[in-house]
Amino acid sequence: MARVIAITNQKGGVGKTTTSVNLAASLVATKRKVLLVDLDPQGNATSGCGVDKNQQEQNVLDVLLGDAAIRSVVQPAVNGGFDLLAANGDLAAADVHLMELDNKETRLKQALDPISDEYDYIFIDCPPSLNMLTVNALVAAGSVLIPMQCEYYALEGISSLMDTINQIVEHVNPQLQIEGILRTMYDPRNRLATEVSGQLQEYFGDKVYRSVIPRNVRLAEAPSYGMPALQYDRLSTGAKCYLALAGEIIRREEHSRSESTVTH
Repeated sequence: MARVIAITNQKGGVGKTTTSVNLAASLVATKRKVLLVDLDPQGNATSGCGVDKNQQEQNVLDVLLGDAAIRSVVQPAVNGGFDLLAANGDLAAADVHLMELDNKETRLKQALDPISDEYDYIFIDCPPSLNMLTVNALVAAGSVLIPMQCEYYALEGISSLMDTINQIVEHVNPQLQIEGILRTMYDPRNRLATEVSGQLQEYFGDKVYRSVIPRNVRLAEAPSYGMPALQYDRLSTGAKCYLALAGEIIRREEHSRSESTVTH
């Protein structure tokens, strides 16, 4: 069974898509099988791995509405080595369409269940807002990875996200957990960044990843070439940091698996 991880933050511009694409590519580099679900109408995760979002006859919306089987829509990413469930602007109307359907919160979960055994990880790149798409992601996921910048408004945003997650846990998906907090665009020379980083560690403890993603030119350039940083420049700081994050995620998983074996 794949581990299904929603990559989300209601604040835009914090590195959700960058993390989705680069983490998927980094885990593929460690011989894991990965599916990336683009659930953002901007379709940046789709174009960020070399797929033309405007040339898609069918996309994730068709799967959500039950108009297409997921296996017929999943495609190999041109770059990155993972599989992709693509998105484009069609997804902007998803809320309106989903509202008319039964089981509107569980459409993505129902779609992913039949193919879950074929992957080690399924990442869902969420839109930067709380709508029916984000709710579908949180219901389908086992855990949430939250990328965030260490800046003044970040903590405010994360508290409203935590409220949302708690509501989903209470009403729809009691298994949902925090996978981890990822500090992105990080500059250790910035005093505010180190202060916010300290507050995060105080509040979330070991849920905060040791791996940190700094501001990096090559990481910023890579999407315009339709590539993860690992392919665009594998020696860049950005590529190395996402590889380190992939390693940390694998180690955490192995640790929790060995712990649960001991307790059982």
